[in-house]
Amino acid sequence: MRNGVKWALVVLTVLYPLVVYAAIGRVPAQWLALLLMVLAVFRALAARQQFWWFVAGGTAALTAAAWLTQDPLMVKLYPVWVNVVMLVVFGFSLYRPPSAVERLARLQEPDLPPSGVIYTRKVTMVWCVFFVLNGTTAAITALFCSDAVWAFYNGLLAYVLMGCLMAVEWCVRQRVRRGSAAQ
Repeated sequence: MRNGVKWALVVLTVLYPLVVYAAIGRVPAQWLALLLMVLAVFRALAARQQFWWFVAGGTAALTAAAWLTQDPLMVKLYPVWVNVVMLVVFGFSLYRPPSAVERLARLQEPDLPPSGVIYTRKVTMVWCVFFVLNGTTAAITALFCSDAVWAFYNGLLAYVLMGCLMAVEWCVRQRVRRGSAAQ
């Protein structure tokens, strides 16, 4: 049951831009923001990871702004906020090791060799660059583009780009492993 709830929250989070696109002009921004706030809190409760509470805190600020201004822009800034939080989490881990990617790698390989630590640090840096570029693009689409472009980028293209980065990293990791095994 618990895994089902987690997956439902992930799906709702992923579909959020499409829901916003369908609802803008039909549902007041403050109600969309409230829906987002509820989703963010449930996601934080289900994930049990501290950074989701930071996401929920920023979402509360966006929700308050949406209630005060009744501007749908506040609802469209959520993907920007998520990228900011992820950048802070990954970036901070570069200054306070282990890096975010090293922590994830150690879940599968607890005895990560020193070369693996160096590699995961580099991958963490790549993700930081991704979060900067993705967050900037999310902001540009929210501020200057149509709702359709915003929904397309934040509801589809950003996830495709994330998946491509993961796939490329996986291929590079396999090559690095083969190279270090040959030595």
